[in-house]
Amino acid sequence: MAPRKQQEIFDATLRLVAEKGYDGLTVEGVAERSGVNKTTIYRWWPSKAALLGAALVEADLLGFEPPDTGSLRGDLVALVEGIRRLLTVPPARDIAVAALGAAVRHPELDARRFFADRFVRERQVFERAVRRGELKGSVDPMLVIDLLAGAVWVRAVFRGLPLTDDFANQAVSAVLGGVAT
Repeated sequence: MAPRKQQEIFDATLRLVAEKGYDGLTVEGVAERSGVNKTTIYRWWPSKAALLGAALVEADLLGFEPPDTGSLRGDLVALVEGIRRLLTVPPARDIAVAALGAAVRHPELDARRFFADRFVRERQVFERAVRRGELKGSVDPMLVIDLLAGAVWVRAVFRGLPLTDDFANQAVSAVLGGVAT
C-alpha cells in the first residue's frame, strides 16, 4: 500500500476514535473517510483493534521524535512537555484517552505496542546522557519515563487538573533531585 494512502487510513482511524470512541470506530467508517474499500483495509489489518494499534504507532498525527537539547534535564523537560501536549491538546488528547479506555476493555487492542515504540525512541535520551556523563548507566530509563509520564497522566487525565506552565520543570526536578531533604 502506498505510504500516503496508509497515512490517510491511519488519520481517518484516529479522528474517528477521537470523535466516537473505540466502540464507535468501524472499518466501514474508516473506509468511507479515507476513500478506500473496506476490503482493502481488511487485507492489511484483520480487525479494528489491529487497525487502531497500527495507527497509534505509525500515524503522522501522533508522530514523535525524541528531543536532543544537549542535556538530560532539557531532554526530559521536552519529553514531559510532549506528553503534556499529547494528553491536553485535541485531537491527540481525545485519541489517547479513547485508546487507553479501549485497551483496558479490549485486550486485543495491544496498546503496549504504542508505549514500547515510544520507549525505544525515548531510550536515546538516556543513552546520550550516559555518554555525556550526566547519568549513571545503572539507572533504569523506563522507571524514569514511567515516573514522569505517570505524573502527567494522573494529573491531566485521571484527576482532571490543569498542568501549569512549570509542571514539566517541577516534575523533572523532583525525579532528578529527589524530594527528600
